[in-house]
Amino acid sequence: QVQLVESGGGLVQPGGSLRLSCAASGSGFGFLGYTMAWYRQAPGKQRDLVARITTDSTTNYADAVKGRFTISRDNAKKMVYLQMNSLKPEDTAVYYCNGRHARQTEYDYWGQGTQVTVSS
Repeated sequence: QVQLVESGGGLVQPGGSLRLSCAASGSGFGFLGYTMAWYRQAPGKQRDLVARITTDSTTNYADAVKGRFTISRDNAKKMVYLQMNSLKPEDTAVYYCNGRHARQTEYDYWGQGTQVTVSS
């Protein structure tokens, strides 16, 4: 069974930084074949894409986080990271890790989420 487990969330002041981590595990989970992404969902809002990294490490970002957030992956460790700098109150949300197979998109997995709160 595939598991994605996020960590690194918390309370931070505006302008601060956090680094989220997502650990992937499970028999048969070929991490190299998966596009990995971070989504976020604020209260009362839909879940939106924050950043995505493909199997060849091509990245793309939501306009709201460009220049502030950086997604990366460590294929050997089956880890995905989201470095978040210059955090704003509007970045407050539950952040979810997602893994979707690049070719067989029915293989689509989610983590349980980690809360990020940006407040003074």
